[in-house]
Amino acid sequence: MTAQDDIDDITRYAEAALNGLPLPFRDLCRDILLQVTDVPPQDILDELEIDDPLELTGLYDGIPLTEKSAGDPSPFPDQVWLYAEPILAEWRERKSVTLQDLVTHIVVHEIAHHFGWTDDEIAEIDPWWE
Repeated sequence: MTAQDDIDDITRYAEAALNGLPLPFRDLCRDILLQVTDVPPQDILDELEIDDPLELTGLYDGIPLTEKSAGDPSPFPDQVWLYAEPILAEWRERKSVTLQDLVTHIVVHEIAHHFGWTDDEIAEIDPWWE
């Protein structure tokens, strides 16, 4: 299996996760761009103060719906970034979930940021990351 095959699989699983959201949420996510790449860029790691690139599996890059204004449109589309190498590393480490389940979970986590949730708020109801 090649790195491109991994990216293709992760992309397919992520698209299925977005398409599988309940309708009211799916409609509010239709303009999000889904991006899948090998590793997070160094400038993002620096900005988030992350030393190990394998620690960042996904990232929401946009303005949460709770902060958007029709009178002040965003200059760029909201994006969900998925990073294949960190995702694959976590999947191998966990051994208890399928790759599709892990990707789905990461997508839902990043979409929660789109709806204005913080990591702490997500952690309160989501034991997955413990």
